Amino acid sequence: MRIAVIYFVHETVTFLPYDTRLEDFIYEGSPARGEALLSASPRSYMGGFVQVAREHANVELIGIESPLFPKTGSGSGWIDKSTYDHFVDKMISELKAQGPFDGAYLALHGAMGVRDVAKPEAELARRVREVIGPKAFIAGTFDPHGNEDQDFLRYADLAFCVKYYPHYDGYLQGERAARTLIRSIRGNYKPVTETRKPPILTPSVLQWTGASPWMDLVQRALTWEAREPDVYVNFYYGFAFMDSAEAGMAFQVISNGDPELAAHIADDMANTAWRLRDDLVHGTKVYSMTEGVRLAKEAMSKGEYPIVLADHSDRSGAATWLLEQVIEQDLSDTLIGTVADNEAIEALRKKGVKPGDPFDMAVGGRLDQSAGDPIRVVGTVNTVSGGMWRGGFGAGGSQLWVSVKFGDNNVLVISPYLHQNTEPEAFLDIGINPDDFKAIAIKSRVHFRRGYYDNGYARTILLVEPEQPFLGTIRIDALPYKYLDVNNFYPYGKDVSYP
Repeated sequence: MRIAVIYFVHETVTFLPYDTRLEDFIYEGSPARGEALLSASPRSYMGGFVQVAREHANVELIGIESPLFPKTGSGSGWIDKSTYDHFVDKMISELKAQGPFDGAYLALHGAMGVRDVAKPEAELARRVREVIGPKAFIAGTFDPHGNEDQDFLRYADLAFCVKYYPHYDGYLQGERAARTLIRSIRGNYKPVTETRKPPILTPSVLQWTGASPWMDLVQRALTWEAREPDVYVNFYYGFAFMDSAEAGMAFQVISNGDPELAAHIADDMANTAWRLRDDLVHGTKVYSMTEGVRLAKEAMSKGEYPIVLADHSDRSGAATWLLEQVIEQDLSDTLIGTVADNEAIEALRKKGVKPGDPFDMAVGGRLDQSAGDPIRVVGTVNTVSGGMWRGGFGAGGSQLWVSVKFGDNNVLVISPYLHQNTEPEAFLDIGINPDDFKAIAIKSRVHFRRGYYDNGYARTILLVEPEQPFLGTIRIDALPYKYLDVNNFYPYGKDVSYP
């Protein structure tokens, strides 16, 4: 049994004013092929898929050359079509050269945005199908922030989506994909799928599955899977920051040759979400930057720390609204990680920056209106490093990161690109002990709860955003959508209904 393995993952923020280009996917280790690709993400989808596939006798995995996650992280805009075509054409060429194949595994995201390609993941599946033929089987794995409909499964046979946010179960979904793909190839599983899309559109910060009502939908999906052997339930929360007609919530159900069961479960999941729609949208408290920093000061005075100030709204990584309030309100003992400013990093590189150097520079802002203005920071260079690698993506660990000590025991970390810190221990990678601070200000929606809440680290957590309805805030109806009409979705349209 020969199975082709392909990886093409990107969460595209289409409202950012710059494209994601070929060079963003090319760095040491990327693209990868063969064993290098198969070992690229040992704790996520790929790791689970490879582990289970290799537990089966007479299964050969062929790693097709693929780009890994871009060095720009998730803070990057439309992928230009020439970049998409470059990688997909290369994949198709290798499939033709190395075939025939009995199956293919596609490690994807679901919210990839490519200029002039309406549904990039479905298009990739279509082109793979053309090469491997109608009798082979195709399985994909997805992030729950995918904007998926039924089209991927027009060309593929199986899809497995992470359920939790933070995304704990990527490895598990990779295991499921391998096991079910091999069963399908052997004729022991006959996939039948149904897709439903209740018209609900939500920003990412509201989608934490560690509390109701989002937890309730995850539990309902797990209950169906436990009750019905060979049933898999995908819950796509949707990704509102990719301008796509397919944005919004979706449920996919896969059964072993039982279309009526798949349809019944898909209807139940979608109707349950519709009943919970008000709580799904209004169940999370988000503070303004000004109020959040004020509350952090109060928590410090009461000894209720460590404190997390989570700026969920910063999609470029360059936003300075939180840094501005830390300085303006004289918040002390705060670690700010990070503000992205590649221009500043390159200027410091040219100077031969080293710890102990005086620092006086305006940082951040510039990239777009939602990033705010550059903020002047005066202090001393604290550390110079290659960047965090724990909990990150792309080229972390091989970049230049600089931290600056300023004010009353405050440290600002400057990175070249957006970094979502998900665990306090990651700061040790750049020579900073998070326990030396009372507050940590980070750029993250929900993933930070992995290391700060679920690990019992933080005593106070405050979600913050700017006053303006900029890119990334909970006021997504203020975004200049071109392909998506928010009036077709709850809570924005007046007459939105769902059967």
